[in-house]
Amino acid sequence: MTEYKPWLSLYPEEIPKELIYENQPVQDFLKKTAAEFPEKTAVHFMGKEFTYSYIYEAALKLAGYLQSIGIEKDDRVAVMLPNTPQSVISYYGILLAGGIVVPTNPLYMERELAYQLKDSGAKAIITMDILFPRVSKVKQQTDLQHIIVTAIKDALPFPKNLIYPFIQKKQYGIVVNVKHEGNHHLWTEILKLSSLPLSEQEIDFENDLALLQYTGGTTGFPKGVMLTHRNLVANTAMCRAWLYKCERGKETVLGILPFFHVYGMTTVLLLSVLEGNKMVLMPKFDAGDTLKTIQKQKPTLFPGAPTIYIGLLNHPDIEKYDLSSIDSCISGSAALPVEVQQKFEQITGGKLVEGYGLTESSPVTHANFLWDMPRIKGSIGVPWPNTDAVIFSMENGEKLPPGEIGEIAVKGPQVMKGYWNRPDDTEQTLRDGWLLTGDLGYMDEEGYFYVVDRKKDMIIAGGFNIYPREIEEILYEHPAVQEAVVAGIPDPYRGETVKAYIVLKDGNEVSEEDLNVFVRKHLAAFKVPRVYEFREELPKTAVGKILRRALIDEEKKKFTEDEEKQA
Repeated sequence: MTEYKPWLSLYPEEIPKELIYENQPVQDFLKKTAAEFPEKTAVHFMGKEFTYSYIYEAALKLAGYLQSIGIEKDDRVAVMLPNTPQSVISYYGILLAGGIVVPTNPLYMERELAYQLKDSGAKAIITMDILFPRVSKVKQQTDLQHIIVTAIKDALPFPKNLIYPFIQKKQYGIVVNVKHEGNHHLWTEILKLSSLPLSEQEIDFENDLALLQYTGGTTGFPKGVMLTHRNLVANTAMCRAWLYKCERGKETVLGILPFFHVYGMTTVLLLSVLEGNKMVLMPKFDAGDTLKTIQKQKPTLFPGAPTIYIGLLNHPDIEKYDLSSIDSCISGSAALPVEVQQKFEQITGGKLVEGYGLTESSPVTHANFLWDMPRIKGSIGVPWPNTDAVIFSMENGEKLPPGEIGEIAVKGPQVMKGYWNRPDDTEQTLRDGWLLTGDLGYMDEEGYFYVVDRKKDMIIAGGFNIYPREIEEILYEHPAVQEAVVAGIPDPYRGETVKAYIVLKDGNEVSEEDLNVFVRKHLAAFKVPRVYEFREELPKTAVGKILRRALIDEEKKKFTEDEEKQA
């Protein structure tokens, strides 16, 4: 750890500068909370509630079943589910069995799914009935031995559980019937069984993996990030310390962020179970449904991503809903435009601040203060307790003083063990204990950090370094703009040129010239986009992060094709 940590002087007295973590596996969160709050609601899902004692008993039953079909310590088990009670039970059941959880995006197509299952060596997968055909098709390419199948209806109250299959058939056009036999296992049959013997596994807190979390794979193939029990326990404890005004067992957390993404897993699933809070789970984001859910369930904590908050703000009926229950929101996964932050706070009366992290850091390393501190425009905040951060020069790797731009590096107990079966990638990313983030930024004199952009996303046009995030912030201030992303596209003269992709708010019109005039009022001429493209929607990850890289790849392909035609 470096000695120079100016941010520590900013901490309110309620946040400890150093935390001591219990030497416990992640599954102990559920064991202890179920003992303390057995009859408290752990999960609300589409009208049905599940207590902590139910979730724990179901997880124990699943764990015993997994061991009975051959799952041993450190075996990988994939979970390909949306946010449902089954996803919570699966997560803790796998850990109680001694396995390693491999979260898998339900939107993955066969090629993506086959790659992740093969790379992780998963022996079993827990998935939805409508995804069973997809899993079955790739099974022979992987080490999969068992498929456990559940359905949305398995978690619904009567009579929704009877009606839902008809809705599902209409929506997806298929009905999948799986028999509980051989290597195919039905969730409902497993939970009917008497509890099977469970051999408790001894966990090495420091070194044993709890999670094999795959990165988004926006460049190259996704990499499996090895996160230990200590990594996750530490980051969850940091999260609890940061939210010091939240009361144990009394908060309601809106669970829209998917659990197959590490941000949703830590800030919703792990934190809620550690604190005995109620999770209101939604299997997918829909602005209208979310507004109704907030009004009815009155969540107090709402971790999210910028596109989620933007989607709510631009819903035509937002003023009709009571959102006043929302007290605290930490935004992650992408830069939070200041305009979005301010509007969301005005409408809800709660606090929305930007945080920062990576899959490789479990994920959070920085955040702004939610309470009792002045707002710092454009900052990702300061490092969390027990977390260190520096700026390294891109030229010589030396630590830079405040105000100078370089690569952000972090160090702390939440930093990954490494990449699964990728020692070379691990060596490039972890250096002397520092996690090199790939993000360019700087620290100010007080200790607040700022991200100017991803190292790979920086645009070099005509010899100038241009940071897309700076331009995007200006575009978001235009009243007609709902979403904006800026990228460097090939240019035969300048090397790269600046292009802006724009999604307009419903009912709004604006021309390229209008936007050009607007941006020129705020930025130097060399930063102003030379090209604008208006789109109905932008490509995004499951968490709502805009895929800038996909747009750049489109442009490179077009540029190459144009060159070939000219040749």
